[in-house]
Amino acid sequence: QERFVESGGGLVQSGGSLRLSCTATRNTFGIYTMAWYRQAPGKQHELVAGIRDIESTTYADFAKGRFTISRDNAKSTVYLRTSDLRPEDTAVYYCNRASYPGWAPRDSWGQGTQVTVSP
Repeated sequence: QERFVESGGGLVQSGGSLRLSCTATRNTFGIYTMAWYRQAPGKQHELVAGIRDIESTTYADFAKGRFTISRDNAKSTVYLRTSDLRPEDTAVYYCNRASYPGWAPRDSWGQGTQVTVSP
């Protein structure tokens, strides 16, 4: 099991932006396929975006054009830059290792980072 620490969430107004960060605790991060997921109240986790390498990324339809996933293997960190946030983006955002190409989460969930978007 790998462990990740998510940060960067907060309260923003509709149309605002946030950059979420997720850092792994082990130095084998570079070989992982990584993904961001989110869980809104009363709903299941859903894939937001995934990255295998710079040429292999995927985005949920709701994230296309607004969110960008990237990674810095030297820092064992994956980022999710969000823009044009909407109230329906309110959720706890988690990162996780992901299967490829299925993008299913592989490890237990961490504490996540809360994103709240006000109208």
